[in-house]
Order: sequence, then C-alpha cells, then structure tokens
Amino acid sequence: MHHPTRFLSISALSVASLLGVAGGGMAGAQAVPSWIFRNVPSCAAPAIGFAACDAILHEALLSNGAAAPAASSPSGYFPAQLQSAYNLPSATAGAGMTVGIVDAYNDPTVASDLAVYRSEFGFPACTVANGCFRVVNESGVPTPLPANNASWSQEISLDVDMVSAACPLCHILLVEATSNSLRDLATSVDTAANLGVNAISNSYGGTDSKASAQANVAYDHPGIAITASSGDSGFVVEYPAASPYVTAVGGTSLTQDASSPRGWTESAWSDAGSGCSAYESQPAWQSALSNITEYCSGRAVADVSADANPDTGVAVYDSTRYLFQSGWLVFGGTSVASPLIASTYALAGNTSSIDNGSYPYSHTSGMNDVTTGSTSTCGNDLCTAGPGWDGPTGLGTPNGTSAF
Repeated sequence: MHHPTRFLSISALSVASLLGVAGGGMAGAQAVPSWIFRNVPSCAAPAIGFAACDAILHEALLSNGAAAPAASSPSGYFPAQLQSAYNLPSATAGAGMTVGIVDAYNDPTVASDLAVYRSEFGFPACTVANGCFRVVNESGVPTPLPANNASWSQEISLDVDMVSAACPLCHILLVEATSNSLRDLATSVDTAANLGVNAISNSYGGTDSKASAQANVAYDHPGIAITASSGDSGFVVEYPAASPYVTAVGGTSLTQDASSPRGWTESAWSDAGSGCSAYESQPAWQSALSNITEYCSGRAVADVSADANPDTGVAVYDSTRYLFQSGWLVFGGTSVASPLIASTYALAGNTSSIDNGSYPYSHTSGMNDVTTGSTSTCGNDLCTAGPGWDGPTGLGTPNGTSAF
C-alpha cells in the first residue's frame, strides 16, 4: 500500500488556516504569504503483520521548503462545524457512554493536549482525575505504558480530539498497544472491550491477508460498535477494515456550501481506501446489494464514511513534536473519519444492538448519500461514488444518528 505525500496548490481552507480563521472564512484584507502545502502521513508504511496509522498532517511550508511558523491558534474544521455537517446531537447526547481508542505506543502528552483542545472549544474537562479519561496498556492497566512514539502521538491526539469534537459528553478510554503489530493491536481491542466501552475506534491498517483475517475474533464483540479506518491508499483494502465484525469507515472531502440545503457538500476523497477483500467472506448484509455482488465476492470496503481529505482537514492539538511540527495542527486521513463514526454510534446510544457493520445497511435514510468522486479508474462502484452504496464512501455520511 502507498501513503500519499504530495505538494498541493493553495485552497480556500488552507488560506484560512494560515490566517487563523476556522473553516475557510476570511477576515479583512490580510496579505497572504507565499506558502505551499504538503500532506504527510504520520506513520511509515508497515511491514507484513504490522499496521500504520492513517493520520495525515496537512503541513504548511514556506516557498523555500522550510517549515512554516507554528500556529498559535487552531485552524481547519472545528467541532461545531463537524457537528453541523453531520447533524449530530453533541450537546445533549452521549452522557454515560465510553468510546475506546486503540493505537500503538505511548503519547506522553496526550492528557495535557486533550485538556488544551477541550478548553479551546468550551468542552467540560475530561481528565484522569475526574474519571472521564483513562489511559492503559494492552493488558488493561495504567503502568507500564509502552515506549513513546512521536508519529503515533499525532494519531492519538487526532483520535481523542475527534471523539471530543463529536461527543464531548462521552468518556474516553485510550488503550496503547505495545507495538504496531496487528497482534498487539488486536489484543488491545479485546482489552478495550473487556473494560466496558460502548464503541471502539481503530485508525490504522495493515495488509489484507489470510494471516490478518485470523485476528477476526478480537474484533467480534456483540454489543460494542467497532469502527476501522479504510486507509489512505485509494483502491486498496486494509485490515481490520476488511473484517466483517467492524464498520469500515471510508473518507470524503467535506466543503461548506451555502447553496446546498444541508449547508455542506461532500465527494469521495481520492485516497480513501476501498475495494474487495481477497480473504474475508462477504457478509450477508452486503450480499443483498447487487452493486456489491456484481463486482465483489468477498467483503467490500467501506460501509460508511466521514471527512478525511487533509485539504478539508480538522483542527488537532499535539505538543509532542514530530515532522518539525507541534501545537495546533491540521489533519486528515481516514483516521479522522473512524473516531467520528465511533462517536456517532455512542451518540445514538444503540450499541447494545450492534454486532457487526450491518446496522447502517437497514437504516439508510439516516445517511447523506455521497455520489461524486472516485479513488481509481476501476470502472465500477468499488472505486467510484454513486447513488446508494459505493466503495469509497459506503452508504454515505451521518445525517444525525438514526443510521447508527
């Protein structure tokens, strides 16, 4: 699988980011400096049997290639904008629910960084001291935590911030796997499930293979909604998104659009993972759809989706320096989408009835159908968005919580 690193032309959202204006608004007649942008994966491509995180940093550079000055205030999409885009009842729902986050290695500043993010956007404190936030190792205990890792720290900060953005009343359990091996990560999913969470987000992926499919038992937890990012490599299937026991979460480009009744438009993000697993059997809830069975005899990815394009990225706070960056950053990747969908399940309060990725397939009226964009030129719905189900965006993005 590849991970995209490319230089980009400046966009309206990116200009706004430079000026410290959220979500693409422009204030006054400020001069725009000479900038370029690149999208840089936080994690390197993994070896067989291991996983890479699916976070992508939307990095601002000077025209000479030097790193831009650190941002002193957030840019990218804020929680209120994500809540608006997906019609989420974030102010009133989610109390008493816990969202689990599974990642590899330790983020040494996660608790303090989460406090900065939540304070910035006016959310109640979520700390270890008040019982809202817990960090444990893959054995389920708070010490010893794994070795520190700055690249996975970006992923961890992104994940806990997106749970806060979508479900500020939810509690958060972070389980840090000893390494990025699929075995350690699967063990950590079991640990999260055993510690009483309602939903678990997995923003990482490894090679779809016969060996990885043997980890399925770790993702099979009826009564817990488990999500997995579809990856950032376009027309390629990752594991655990390929598991039939998870909701595979694809990615979109999310744009504010005053001319739309919704106020937003979305298209398939070109790098969102999609396709047909060569190793996982097709679940019954996909076999009922002719545009899946026509092109795929196995498990098709994705099921649902949310914002993932780094060019329409989200605000994240991470003070663990990596890639010459720290503080307020902008991230994309299907790592954004997975915790947003896990939190939407928590907001719905319906996870006791969830036992795999099937629920949205019988509740499609609660989805925003995404009908444009593609991840490849494969010539069919596995890589091209269209009405109903398609590979890059699945059934679409949340319109409230009724599909979850």
